[in-house]
Parts: sequence; structure tokens; C-alpha cells
Amino acid sequence: MKCRSIAMLIFLVSVSLVNAAEKGKHLFILSGQSNMKRMDPDLSFSPTVVEEFGEDNVIVVKFAEGGKPIRRWYKKWKPAKGDQPQASGDLYDRLMAMVNKAIQGKEIGTVTFVWMQGERDAKGKHDQVYGESLNGLINQLADDLGRKDINIVIGRLSDCVMNSSHWVTIREAQVKVAEGSKRGAWVDTDDLNDGINKKGKKVKNDLHYTVE
Repeated sequence: MKCRSIAMLIFLVSVSLVNAAEKGKHLFILSGQSNMKRMDPDLSFSPTVVEEFGEDNVIVVKFAEGGKPIRRWYKKWKPAKGDQPQASGDLYDRLMAMVNKAIQGKEIGTVTFVWMQGERDAKGKHDQVYGESLNGLINQLADDLGRKDINIVIGRLSDCVMNSSHWVTIREAQVKVAEGSKRGAWVDTDDLNDGINKKGKKVKNDLHYTVE
């Protein structure tokens, strides 16, 4: 199924992973790089999940930063070889501070983690460790929340730089991680970066998704 709204597309995948009969609120954690940062959940994502589950039953937390590698989230990240930057996990800590504040005193029935990131790791040629790092990030989140039933939705890198083997490898790793989880799914974003951008310019296979 194709959908022009990335928020709606992510929702359609994530809602299939969430059981509305679960007791407690449905927590959606959205994070990643610039394409996630540019998405305003209040325009389409939050209204859609609210319509599905009810306003009092939904918590949406989003924190994203453009141009950042996964090591800024995954604290045990390690390069494949050589002298490389160290993991920090600082962006993850900022995300979790927001999550913990949002869920304080509330009963959580389901957790869905929506992830859209990977461009920086492709450009930095860290694709060989990306799949392991993404799985590590998911496990890190599961441990911190004290649950193993987290739903995973991964926005696969678009077709922006298909002539890069590093880019292609990360696309493949994202699909493998999603399909390797019983509670995972991935979103094909290849049709979301063609059209009119925020500057009113017509683009094709752009790094960033279009306004529509």
C-alpha cells in the first residue's frame, strides 16, 4: 500500500502492531534524524492515533536531531575497525528524559518505537555495524523501559543515494532488523522524496521528504 503522508504511512504500519485491547495507554516514541525532525506529529500522526485509540489513551513523544549518527543514541556503539569517534548516547538521554516525564504516574499498555535515521552513518561509512547498532538501541530502550514487547517501526532510508554501497547496506540492515522481530515492521519511503519541497522547488529522490 502506498501513501503520500509519511506520518500516515508510519501510523498504518504501527497501528497494525498495537492491540487496542491492551490495558493502559499507548506510548509512541518517535526519534531519528532530519526527516523525523521535520515531521510535525500534531499535523497528522497524533490526530490519527488519537482517532484510533482515544485522546486519553495515547502518548506521543518525539525527539529528533538532523545529521546525527546512531552512536548519539546507542551507548555501546563500536566502529568496525580503526580509530573512530566514541559513542555518547547523549541524544538518547534527552529522548528518555522526555519519555520518562510523559509517562510518570501512568500505566503503559503498549510501546511503539518509530525510528527514522541512518543517513549520517551511511555518509560516515559505518554501514557494516549499523544493523547491530540498531538492534542494540532497541534492546537498550527495552531494558530502560523494563519490557520486551516493544513494537518497532523503521522508516527505511529512501532511494536518495542508491549509487552508494554504504547507503544500500544500511537500507538492507534496516529491513533485516524489522523483519527479524516478531513485533517489527518497516516503511518504504522511496516515493516520499519526489515532489515539492519546503522552498517550493520540485525535487526528485531528494534527501528530505516533500511537504506533501
